[in-house]
Amino acid sequence: MLSSLSVPFASLVRGRGAVRPAAAALVSGLVAVGVLAAAGQAVADGTTPGQGGAIATIGGLKTYGDAVIHGEEGDQQVSAGLFGMSVDGGGMLQTYCVDLYNPTQKDAKYRETPWSGTSLGANKDAGRIRWILENSYPQVNDLAELARKAGIGAEFTEQDAAAGTQVAIWRYSDAADVDAVDPQAEKLADYLYKNAGSAAEPSASLTLDPPAVSGRQGELLGPVTVRTDADSVAVAPPADAATTGVRIVDEDGEDVNTAKNGTELFFKVPSGAADGTAELTVHASTTVPVGRAFASEGRSQTQILAGSSESTVTATASAAWAETGSVPALSAAENCAEGGVDITAANRGDEPFTFELLGTEHSIPADTTRTVTIPLQEDQAYDFTITGPGGLEKRFTGVLDCLTETSTMTAGESTQILSEPSPATVGGTSEELNLAATGSSGATPLIGGVAIGLVIIGGTALILVRNKKSPTND
Repeated sequence: MLSSLSVPFASLVRGRGAVRPAAAALVSGLVAVGVLAAAGQAVADGTTPGQGGAIATIGGLKTYGDAVIHGEEGDQQVSAGLFGMSVDGGGMLQTYCVDLYNPTQKDAKYRETPWSGTSLGANKDAGRIRWILENSYPQVNDLAELARKAGIGAEFTEQDAAAGTQVAIWRYSDAADVDAVDPQAEKLADYLYKNAGSAAEPSASLTLDPPAVSGRQGELLGPVTVRTDADSVAVAPPADAATTGVRIVDEDGEDVNTAKNGTELFFKVPSGAADGTAELTVHASTTVPVGRAFASEGRSQTQILAGSSESTVTATASAAWAETGSVPALSAAENCAEGGVDITAANRGDEPFTFELLGTEHSIPADTTRTVTIPLQEDQAYDFTITGPGGLEKRFTGVLDCLTETSTMTAGESTQILSEPSPATVGGTSEELNLAATGSSGATPLIGGVAIGLVIIGGTALILVRNKKSPTND
């Protein structure tokens, strides 16, 4: 999380992903992925892969100190500490950065995300980062006790605690050579880094498993299991339930309005209903587990949760049904280990569901579930739609953000400052370039402009064909 960083524009600047010699090359290299469907209605609203949980907007650094990054270009002073996020529907989050060299966009929207969808998924030290979160500020808010454990005898402030914790995290999340400026903060960073144990990835605050089901009219479609640490979850029926007659029920066919962890939900589709789809939403109020990752919907640095108030969390699941033929249930999740997006299709019909992705034909036999990984480059924007029977249409959009590697920029490629603090420099550099904070201003941010360009430039067409003859199995 670089919130103030100054280097000459012409110098090599740390970023992420492949080397980017110029903005034009970046745009042409990161191709938006489109899907041309063989059948279906108008494309529905974009769906970002995710597993449910909290959705929040980043609000800037709240408690922080200074740190120095030591690198080939010299020493660079940055701000290190806690971000604040406001949760959609109510609640506040505190987060640290686990994506040091990636910019932060002003007011970026974030979603609670499994580690597998971020750089943490392939980081052998991710468990150590969670240990640091559990054993430092703000989870440990007794500063005197924290100072005693770290061997700090002088005055110790919240700013020192936040900066020291962030520096220790960066050493594991980004393998960064970084030190806290304040001696007390540096002692804490050293203590946390040297003593960090390992802790498992925390469970999602709220999710539905699986996120998509399918079947025939007159059947109970499911089950969809609620996974949550909330005491109670509200269950909302499909928006068009009054006209379709689709209900959310338990295994006995009784209507369900509330649920808890482990509750199994089903879509009850009336016999004789037209082929179609439906979606249920569950929501609750709970504290989000410390250590949950938060990934942005665009290009904004990945965060990890350090503290949560009582917050609103949500999850959705969809159902599709058809009288004959294939009946696919479609879902997606970013898979950083494989460098792409996993598309999972569960075909509960009596014919194969066959489609072509990136020149490869795949066929999911009847009553079979398979996952197809769409390979993407780091930082690549994607936007594709898959259709099925009964007007089924699933759109998946996002940006693959899995790495914390370095890259280069050329002169004139600038980003903008989030809000605070003001820039600071070690070693006397001149023109200002902030890698952790981008937002709107008179200058067009590189990342914002690229995000728009990726959607409209030509790309790889993913042709999807349903129920072709003589399919080739994947």
